Amino acid sequence: MGKLIVVSNRLPVNISRHSDGLKVQRSVGGLATGLASYLAGRERLWIGWPGIHKEDLSHKDQQEITDLLAEQDCKPVFLTGMQIHGFYEGFSNKTIWPLFHYFSQFAEFEIRTWKQYRKVNELFCKEVLRVVEPDDQIWVHDYQLMLLPGMLREKLPHVKIGFFLHIPFPSFEIFRLLPWRIEILQGLLGADLVGFHTYDYVRHFLSSIQRLCGLDNTMGLVSVNSRQIKIDAFPMGIDYTRYAHAGQRKKVQEELSELRKKVGRRKVIFSVDRLDYTKGILQRLEAFDWYLSTHPQMRGKVVMILLAVPSRTGVEDYDQLRNHLEQLVGRINGSLGTIGWIPVWYLFRAVPFERLVALYKLADAALITPLRDGMNLIAKEYLAAKDDQRGVLILSEMAGAASELPEALTVNAFDKKAIVEAIDRALTMPAAEQKRRMRLMRERLSRYTVVRWAHDFLDSLEHQHQQQSTLGGRRLSLKISRGLLKEYKQASRRLLLLDYDGTLVDFAARPEDAGPDEELIELLKTLAGQPGNELVIISGRDRKTLDRWLKKTSASLIAEHGAWSKPAGRRWTSMGPRERDWKLVIRPILEVFSDRTPGSSVEEKAYSLVWHYRQVAPELAMVRTQEIKDALNKLIVNMDLGLYEGNKILEIKSTGIHKGRAAEPWLVGEPWDFVLAAGDDYTDEDLFAVISKEGYSIKIGSGPSRARFTMESVGQFRTLLTELAGSCHAASG
Repeated sequence: MGKLIVVSNRLPVNISRHSDGLKVQRSVGGLATGLASYLAGRERLWIGWPGIHKEDLSHKDQQEITDLLAEQDCKPVFLTGMQIHGFYEGFSNKTIWPLFHYFSQFAEFEIRTWKQYRKVNELFCKEVLRVVEPDDQIWVHDYQLMLLPGMLREKLPHVKIGFFLHIPFPSFEIFRLLPWRIEILQGLLGADLVGFHTYDYVRHFLSSIQRLCGLDNTMGLVSVNSRQIKIDAFPMGIDYTRYAHAGQRKKVQEELSELRKKVGRRKVIFSVDRLDYTKGILQRLEAFDWYLSTHPQMRGKVVMILLAVPSRTGVEDYDQLRNHLEQLVGRINGSLGTIGWIPVWYLFRAVPFERLVALYKLADAALITPLRDGMNLIAKEYLAAKDDQRGVLILSEMAGAASELPEALTVNAFDKKAIVEAIDRALTMPAAEQKRRMRLMRERLSRYTVVRWAHDFLDSLEHQHQQQSTLGGRRLSLKISRGLLKEYKQASRRLLLLDYDGTLVDFAARPEDAGPDEELIELLKTLAGQPGNELVIISGRDRKTLDRWLKKTSASLIAEHGAWSKPAGRRWTSMGPRERDWKLVIRPILEVFSDRTPGSSVEEKAYSLVWHYRQVAPELAMVRTQEIKDALNKLIVNMDLGLYEGNKILEIKSTGIHKGRAAEPWLVGEPWDFVLAAGDDYTDEDLFAVISKEGYSIKIGSGPSRARFTMESVGQFRTLLTELAGSCHAASG
């Protein structure tokens, strides 16, 4: 196994200047600590910004930093102040952060910052490309680098790429507000594995790629250009042992003893968060004020210790939040406090690890009520630190951690009355009940630590890549395509059986908009006109449409999946007599469903009825297709009809009409030296079934198929046809 390349906005180290030069100090906690434990003994490299503006560094400084970081298995991406301002402070934190946390009113949509975001992602891509090797795993982290997986995939088609988002992924209705939504999704879909904290975020992501990119999923597996991508939830844990054993440290015990002297016998509610509008700090303070107002007997008997860690100082929104917070703290303490009792102990600073653990151990209740949070590891740290199993966690249901911690008192962070009731319940909960809840949550956290999280994600990435390799064994590789080209040039009699939609042209929102371009017409004319060639376009389209679109190509045509046949230069002939009676029964049923389903339509062909739903909302389409199948399956069972589900269509047609049967006159009538059949959906499987093992059958797209080979896209297949068309000219010339 190759090395692991971790890519994140910031490196897991801090670089600072001292009188004797530059110093590197490792960060503690979270991802850095977890991966350090997991990766002990494994070759790895961490790529990220070192935290210093490029223009503040001489070339000598940059080289010194690079050398120092190499000793820590790190590699810097040097960024200018302008790039940081546009990429990080701008697009990442003024567009993505508020939007993904459902604060769209704070989101700014500036083309200038978007360009910087894209540019910096390109710089990260270049740094990765300098060091990556074929067997390496690349693990990209978080919202600052959502374009990076796609950029890497373009340059490295077969490397293992994972992506993990540490913040929420919003619902489609929120995500669709982003002008660059398609580019972001395409970037994320460059990964083999895309991970989120909770299944809710997985569901939102799957909904967005379905609605915006037309990509369906099967059990979280999404097919993109013949690649199968896994979308899954991996709830991040903490370094449980570090917090669970920290209470034994002398420094923690000293801090705890000092705090107990100051608090006395009062109950303690502890609240700690980075100062951010997503954390709901003002709302929980207002709820505490309400609690004291409605429970006057608790005045003087309870304090809230509020620790707000500075965040993005100098940014107007955050400066305003701090002012509001400090005004609210002052009002509560001024109106309710007495000599000897201050209701809210407010600290605006970061505190050392030992003091933080002491505060966790001191607290009778932890009040963690973000308005929206990807996971919230603070709640887990509090539980891990409570080695006496006394205390109650009050947790917002809007935090990702809430789905893992059902024994916590979960509340709607916007419902102040519910928070008041939870505070009262927490401070009066019997000790036995506290211990029971604590024990269950702590056991769960001790099993699924940050090390286990990293292990699960990287194991899943490796497994997914192996699956890709298995599927890739059927891809029409460069070596195979060269052999195909050679056989084509040497053959004297060649049969080409080609589907139309999804094979020669991409699908269009409206079926009538998928007509051939001039380049395709010229390509088909060339193939049909080459000596020894028989070109057959075998499509589900009706015969009038095929005549109108392809009359200049001199190709033989098969319409409606084999219902009609027209050898080159002849007239259309049908497969047999048409029976309209069944249509008189079934068409009204389809029309009823179509009337109830905006964006759908019913198409009648000579031998079939088709219900189109490409423009229908995905969730509604799923419901309607199942309803139609339920309504028709019993009805058609004795009619010699089949109900077939294709690419955004349901088709009802005779079971005896299919592409395999339609192709038989060509397959058995001539001794072909070369046979090529290509298609993209279920209707082509009957065609693939009648192609000999020596022939080339190609499925365009991914998924199970009888075809010998697969190709990723219409563009790739047309490139292959262009090479075939040119090869005979080159040979004759």
